[in-house]
Amino acid sequence: MSDSKPPAKPAGAEAPAVSKSSSAEVEAFVRQARAMAVPSSGQGRLILALDATMSRQPTWDLACRLQAEMFDAVGKAGNLAVQLVYFRGFGECRASRFVTDTGSLKTLMTKIDCRGGQTQIGKVLSHALKETARGKVNALVYIGDAMEENVDELAAKAGQLGMHGMPAFIFQEGRDPAAEVAFKEIARLTKGAWFRFDQNSAAQLAKLLSAVAVFATGGLRALEARGRPEDRLMLEHLKGRK
Repeated sequence: MSDSKPPAKPAGAEAPAVSKSSSAEVEAFVRQARAMAVPSSGQGRLILALDATMSRQPTWDLACRLQAEMFDAVGKAGNLAVQLVYFRGFGECRASRFVTDTGSLKTLMTKIDCRGGQTQIGKVLSHALKETARGKVNALVYIGDAMEENVDELAAKAGQLGMHGMPAFIFQEGRDPAAEVAFKEIARLTKGAWFRFDQNSAAQLAKLLSAVAVFATGGLRALEARGRPEDRLMLEHLKGRK
């Protein structure tokens, strides 16, 4: 996988978009995110996987803004390295290098436009396996609304991720039943968590993403130490997977 710009073709990616929210709500979240401190001593590595197929276009811009600002909050502390993975079009899957300066992440995200195509979640999982073989990856975040692949094949790869200790945090937009079954199984097999969001829950999604970032940099103890409602919710899911 290449580290150059544009990111080299790897093995994976997927993600949905965030919801419509008033500009006031977005600005409030941005201020909150910038004020967050991450209680952690080491540096975590996190893969952020986005579905960039055409169905994501209506909310893509807001998704980019929320996610970029969210990881900016932890990135300033130097505790988190984030790699962006996305898929779109006819078999196109790309990944960035791991970055700790979120200016690079924001720049990349704003250059991506959505293109028609089928989901490539299997490539995302395969890529995550390759990355964690090179060096510990603390968490995989996947945001998407659909699943058009063989669920058993996805489950097999998810099981391998679980064996490598990489939990997948799956955020599903909408209520596609096939996607829900697959996403929940991936979360279960990796000892991660599944959440649903919609147009009206952008702020909640942002908070949950912050909890994942805190987990990636400091584990369960960091979530317990910060103790926000979203952290407690994440702890409930994670401890339930033990």
